[in-house]
Amino acid sequence: MSWKTLVILAVIAVGLGGFLVVDNYWLIPKREKVEGAKGRLWKVEPKDVETVTIKRKGETIRLKRSADGWDMLEPVKARGDRGAVDEVVTSLATLRADREIDPNPAKLSDFGLEPPAAEVTLEVKDGKAPLTLAVGGKNPTGVWVYAREGSKPAVVALGESVFRDTARPVSDFRDKTVLAFDRKNVTTVDLDLEGSKMTLEALEGGKWKIARPGPYPADADVVAEALDKLAAAKVREFVGQPSSLGPYGLDKPSSITIWLGKDKDRTSKTLLFGKVDKAKKGVYVVRQGEPEVLLTGEEVWDKLPRTVAAARDKIVFAYAYDKVSRVELDHGRGKVTLERDGISWKITAPESLTADTSVVNALLWRLRDLRASGFLDESASGIPRYLGKPAVTVRLWEEGAKEPRTFLLALSKDLKAGESTGVAATAGQGPVVMVESKAVTDLEKTSADLRDKTVVASFDMKEVKRVRVVAGDKRLVVEKRGEDAWRIVEGGKGSAKEFKVTSLLLALRALRWKDIAAPDASQAQKFGLDKPEVEVTVLKGDGSEMAKLAIGRTEDKVAYVQSKSAPGVYVVDTTALDDIRKAPTDIPG
Repeated sequence: MSWKTLVILAVIAVGLGGFLVVDNYWLIPKREKVEGAKGRLWKVEPKDVETVTIKRKGETIRLKRSADGWDMLEPVKARGDRGAVDEVVTSLATLRADREIDPNPAKLSDFGLEPPAAEVTLEVKDGKAPLTLAVGGKNPTGVWVYAREGSKPAVVALGESVFRDTARPVSDFRDKTVLAFDRKNVTTVDLDLEGSKMTLEALEGGKWKIARPGPYPADADVVAEALDKLAAAKVREFVGQPSSLGPYGLDKPSSITIWLGKDKDRTSKTLLFGKVDKAKKGVYVVRQGEPEVLLTGEEVWDKLPRTVAAARDKIVFAYAYDKVSRVELDHGRGKVTLERDGISWKITAPESLTADTSVVNALLWRLRDLRASGFLDESASGIPRYLGKPAVTVRLWEEGAKEPRTFLLALSKDLKAGESTGVAATAGQGPVVMVESKAVTDLEKTSADLRDKTVVASFDMKEVKRVRVVAGDKRLVVEKRGEDAWRIVEGGKGSAKEFKVTSLLLALRALRWKDIAAPDASQAQKFGLDKPEVEVTVLKGDGSEMAKLAIGRTEDKVAYVQSKSAPGVYVVDTTALDDIRKAPTDIPG
């Protein structure tokens, strides 16, 4: 190929590329814009509309575009609902006339245009003449609306949506935000609710404190929920400007003041609360400095902490669960020491045993989640009075700490609402608090409560190749084929129900004992285990046993079992054996 040919091809390629760029980025959008404007009543874009006025019987709505949305100028001065106004402006600016109904009607009243149902005026930027439209009645089918554009005599048919848009109530165009503020910039909250005054101050890390009265740590969740409800609150009803605030409970209102920013940039907004209207499920409010009464959801009022006790942090014993390495329990039922072993726990005293990690975790979470229902003393000085002889003492060692953190718990002699209560505190510091009495029994765990009660040692179900079930003289053996399919290889033929085999394996792994009947197998005959009712064996692909369980005699609601992984004879609930006993008849399928 000669150099001249190459140059020519390059020029063609550059020219073609340039055409594609111009076509994609300029010509196509321009064509689409022209096509989109065809048939429109007006050649104006919605973004160019500066004001919109809808005049109808006894009422005028006038809205003006502002820097961040729309302002309502009539019938009241208020913020406009940006979404709703934009939707209506777009609908009006892009109206299309379906057809001309009458070029010069003799009687406008025949079309609902004398007087019109609504008169629309759009003022657009750059000083262009206002666009006007008279909206009349609907045609007999209700699909179209009669209208006249500007000073033109002809009556045209427009889509019915223009009738709905111009008939919207005033409230549709108003911003329904009760109190606009940036949740992240709130630094202080003043509450004056039903005579209880309180000041909350924001701290680092999303925490709050009750600065007045106090100081006390505040419940960050309670404060966050109250602010979230307030920030999201919407007006349900614009009540107006009544001659008296008394009927709305606003003559002696409660109030919340939100302080935003700091120092010279600090600003505030106050919302006054009046009466709760149960029938409307709302509460009457007024923005301070504004005359209009509003109705908003009663949940905004319900979530405000009315008392110091309601706003206080109610965590009784704070600690880092994932850093706890050792636990000591000391109570009337004995003493237990636990130590973390990787992701599991082990009992180290009074005897060395494997712990049931789920039970230990439940105990630690119970302690972590314990909440105060009342405050008895703010300092450690009250501990000897209320907790001189604690019923339960829990000591926790966190990683790297030389000394434990100690939790004290006792039952109170006093009653609260006719029920006994618990009293708790962190040793060496306050406050002393009231807790539910059930916490005592929940934390009063012995080594028997905390030890691992697994009967069949855990096995990997993916490694299971065969399962053998022997019940009396019947013998059933199933074998895995592929990923999930099972086949009967002994005691019958055909396929086996995969979900029934899985249920059997899960039942084996989940089996827990209630008591130890015998420490070893020497008394197996006594419990019917020399001739077990059912015997299940789980095998690997090489034939080695992964797990084995024998079910012996049943008495009342318990049965005696023995497994390969544990030497003793154990007592279990008969209900826990249902899937295992039914396996010989349930699995074939």
